[in-house]
Amino acid sequence: MCLIMEAAEDHVDGGVLAAPSNFSMVEDGIYRSGFPKPENFGFLTTLNLRSIIYLCPEPYTEENLKFLEANNIKLFQFGIEGKTDPPALMPKDTVLDALKVLVDVRNHPILIHCKAGKHRTGCLVGCLRKVQSWCLSSVLEEYQKNAGLKWRQRDLNFIEAFDTLSLRQCLLSIMYRYHGYGFKRKRLLHEEENVQTPKLQAAKV
Repeated sequence: MCLIMEAAEDHVDGGVLAAPSNFSMVEDGIYRSGFPKPENFGFLTTLNLRSIIYLCPEPYTEENLKFLEANNIKLFQFGIEGKTDPPALMPKDTVLDALKVLVDVRNHPILIHCKAGKHRTGCLVGCLRKVQSWCLSSVLEEYQKNAGLKWRQRDLNFIEAFDTLSLRQCLLSIMYRYHGYGFKRKRLLHEEENVQTPKLQAAKV
């Protein structure tokens, strides 16, 4: 993570590489942030992304689509409403579909983002942590840390109630094994290729 943030301080063509708002590394090959702006594109190229998970219903901007096209990055869009009045509930099935894309290491390195990179992104990362067998208190603490003062109780309730067994049942056609990666870390490694390709949105110019 330190090396990534140091890269943001490097100067390229007289400019500083700027990370998207609320950017951080979830773990090796998985990143999270707010919606990337054109001034963030230089920084994103340093991540060598293969995929982006976009958690908003609004169409991706033309500038961002052109960036994906130029860098051969796949876009997986899962339209989750972020309304607060009336409050929109997190759709379990949509989160599950996004999670299946996220745990498939063939899509890594991957960036998860919504608009601010706090609530929708936080819920997806929280569900990933449950799959990784984090204790619930640590999962909820990470969500609140990234959401700041605007954390939402309904998001915490969703993460707590999310059933990871449903993900494991949906992934019976994909064989994963946990492989030690660094000190006290685990990473999902793909063993078989006989899996249906998740629906993705192609980048169009």
